[in-house]
Amino acid sequence: MRSGAKVAIVGGVFAVVAGGVGYGGYNLWNGVTGGETSVDTKAGDAPKTGPVTTDEVTATAKDFLAAWASGDSDRAAQLTNDPVTAGPAVAGYRAGAGVSKAVITPGAPVGAKVPFTVKATVTYKGVSKDWSYASELTVVRGQTTGRPLVKWQPTVLHPRLTATGTLRTGEAKTPAIKAVDHDGVELTAEKYPSLGPVLDELRKRYGAKVDGSTGVETYIDSGNEAVADTTLLVLAKGKPGTLRTTIDAGVQAAAEKAVKQYDKASVVAVQPSTGAVRAVANSPAGGFNAAFEGQKMPGSTMKIVTAALLLEKGLVKADQVAECPPNAMYYGRTIENLNGFSRNGATFGESFARSCNTAFIKKIDDVGDDSALGKEAKEVFGIDLQWKTGIRSFDGKVPEATGGGAAEQYIGQGTVQMNPLTMASITATAKDGRFRQPYLVAADLDDRTFAEAERELPASVARQLRAMMRTTATASYGTAVRPMASVRGDKGAKTGSAEVGGQTTSDSWFTAFADDLAAAAFVEGAGHGSTAAGPIVARVLNAD
Repeated sequence: MRSGAKVAIVGGVFAVVAGGVGYGGYNLWNGVTGGETSVDTKAGDAPKTGPVTTDEVTATAKDFLAAWASGDSDRAAQLTNDPVTAGPAVAGYRAGAGVSKAVITPGAPVGAKVPFTVKATVTYKGVSKDWSYASELTVVRGQTTGRPLVKWQPTVLHPRLTATGTLRTGEAKTPAIKAVDHDGVELTAEKYPSLGPVLDELRKRYGAKVDGSTGVETYIDSGNEAVADTTLLVLAKGKPGTLRTTIDAGVQAAAEKAVKQYDKASVVAVQPSTGAVRAVANSPAGGFNAAFEGQKMPGSTMKIVTAALLLEKGLVKADQVAECPPNAMYYGRTIENLNGFSRNGATFGESFARSCNTAFIKKIDDVGDDSALGKEAKEVFGIDLQWKTGIRSFDGKVPEATGGGAAEQYIGQGTVQMNPLTMASITATAKDGRFRQPYLVAADLDDRTFAEAERELPASVARQLRAMMRTTATASYGTAVRPMASVRGDKGAKTGSAEVGGQTTSDSWFTAFADDLAAAAFVEGAGHGSTAAGPIVARVLNAD
């Protein structure tokens, strides 16, 4: 078992060095600065108000970093807005993490934020190793005292530390793993940053099931049995066990590069014929796995499921006319098309390709069951069946709704909750005609039972659904034509944009298939599906 290392500082040096505008060089260990505070409120003065000044930010950050570097946890805590929490955390930096030496270099302040770098040495049972990383702090004004104080948050000590996590150094709980893709190519968090949390969780679940031995590490103890610990530094290597995944290194590399251009974006690629996950990428990388665990409205990409429902009910056919007026009402809820467009005489297939909302809403009365969409999603597309992918994942939800709420669900709004994993799977099901549960590692590794849908898509429905998706990706009027123009092979797609309360711009969604690969992407607040999420999916589908 890992255990926190309590290391005495014997001859150790903790220092803060110059490194940015407004900072003078100093080494607290040698007592050059004495830790003076130049920004405290003088006795008798009324507390200051208003934004913190540049001088206050500079001086407060300097004093806090100096106190932290010297190991003076009490002093460091009093320079924060939450000393009760900050004190033990700063104290644990030396005791729990085993840091025997640290040099902290502040950068130039940017407003109230101060970036800094840490170069430390970690020591455990006579073994030492250098440890370097960057973080930042923010200076705020105290609500009661008016003093400038460091806004306490765990990321001050390390950018990956959480409120429930604790820095530790000791023997690993489980052996490390050497994760490889389906062809045996090694997968590392350094080369594929989005896989960082995925690899951490795979190690937690399968490290003891593959042939390996433990080593000594500095890590973040998550404090939660359900959440994987995060390795930050390896002091002494154990023998990693090899774990084969379904990832394709080439597709993963393309996915990583594609999402990186956005602040909040995710993409997943799935093989329709098997359910094997070929790529999972997020921006920002290394944090919450939104691609697998996100819960967002998918917008018009949900029309794949709605179209399948209407086709199964015999209420529409791809080549038959379906009304597409500028707006439609259901139980007092008015649904409009983008910019109020309409299309007289359009077939249902054309309405799908143009993403005509009203062509779908006009058919709800004929379905005669407001809960039918949720049933279709579960019975045919495997949504909300408790998938066992190999890591934590959310497998979608279409809660029961009535009236206007049901109308919103038909176009992927309201209470529908999806993520790139579920939308890629929905597209894979449309392509293959049968739901195959997505997975990252083989089921026989831990005797998992994959979820199974109640029934397959009827052959005629599957053919029409694929044909409509192909039209969306290739016809001149299709909303997915531009991003899919470069994609090779048999291809089909569906665009989506989800209007979210509080956002001035809708979320961008896009899902598509090309031969035996399906992918779905989400970009927060990026507008139409074809402009942001679409190019991400195209790059993934084009990966060699």
